Amino acid sequence: MNNFATPTDEQINKLYDELKSDARNSGYHLNPDEAFAKDLARGLLVNEARYGYRACPCRLALGDEEDEQDITCPCDYRDADVNEYGSCYCALYISQDIVDGKKEAGPIPERRPDKKQRNEVRYGMQEKAPASELALPVYRCSVCGYLCAREQPPEVCPICKADKKRFQRFM
Repeated sequence: MNNFATPTDEQINKLYDELKSDARNSGYHLNPDEAFAKDLARGLLVNEARYGYRACPCRLALGDEEDEQDITCPCDYRDADVNEYGSCYCALYISQDIVDGKKEAGPIPERRPDKKQRNEVRYGMQEKAPASELALPVYRCSVCGYLCAREQPPEVCPICKADKKRFQRFM
């Protein structure tokens, strides 16, 4: 038996509404299966009560917040997964193409590096690439100047809500 209270329906609904609003404001969509999305919200609340942060409910979390920042929802892998596969690893966030039925959600391979690789990045033990050889391209919103380093620009600028077309490759 655990010492953590089971989240109430009110708490789950409140978090679901927050996630839905945040997704919309960031150019994403929540999974249209509301019961499924609320189950994921419940898992986030359970992990928050257990660990003090909202670790992805679809990944193994051990309570090491420093090591698990990358899997705190929304995880560091969400953008790349949604861009490439149409949904994030746990399928909480999905693309417009899936909403419109142009693409079907499928399995997402795990992008998260193993602990050794994460430590190498965290503690600077990997070789440094010169600025001209960055691991990810940098995109700039031509409307507000927002910068982001990722495979593709976001569908919608999280600052000014400009469309993806308004992003230009910066570096």
